[in-house]
Amino acid sequence: MNSKTFGLVAAGLIIGGLFAYLTVQMPGGGGSGGTQIVSGKALVGGPFTLTDQTGKRVTEKDFLGRYMLVFFGFTNCPDICPSGLQVMTAALEKLGTRADEITPVFITVDAERDTPQKLAEYAKSFHPRLVALTGTADEIAAAGKAYRVYYQKVSDEKDPTQYSYDHSSIFYLMGKDGSLLAPIPHTTDVAQLTEAIERALQ
Repeated sequence: MNSKTFGLVAAGLIIGGLFAYLTVQMPGGGGSGGTQIVSGKALVGGPFTLTDQTGKRVTEKDFLGRYMLVFFGFTNCPDICPSGLQVMTAALEKLGTRADEITPVFITVDAERDTPQKLAEYAKSFHPRLVALTGTADEIAAAGKAYRVYYQKVSDEKDPTQYSYDHSSIFYLMGKDGSLLAPIPHTTDVAQLTEAIERALQ
């Protein structure tokens, strides 16, 4: 099994495990055709210590009392990460003042390249309140473990000095107490993400 296939399998298992606890049914699916949140307690989220794009050290405690919309990725990601953050930005804008309760958070899996300075520049392309977090490889691994995120470094066969990452891509809507409210697939469009957030916050 090559690394890409393994990554897809691992990501599928992670998503499947999350949805076994808490299912988000997007519009157009079965049932009533609306977004449905099925109650349950998923073991996602927990302690982390990372550095934001301003160089400030932050922990999960800094976000208590606010909702978080968390997305993992890396700045050199060619498509899934920027498109996911664009959808996140548009959904928060569509929510209007309701979005003031939500802190959008991007956590990189690329400790080597994604410095606070690089994240600061990257974050300018997305929501103005986006908090972009990085850290040492061990710190990022701890955050990834807390959120049940799969990621694996993949070397470029044509250029050994270059690399990418296979990683799971999920929006995690976290409650004010740091618990998971809803895992939402990255394939969700703006309208679906907005509706999923609204339903979860009811």
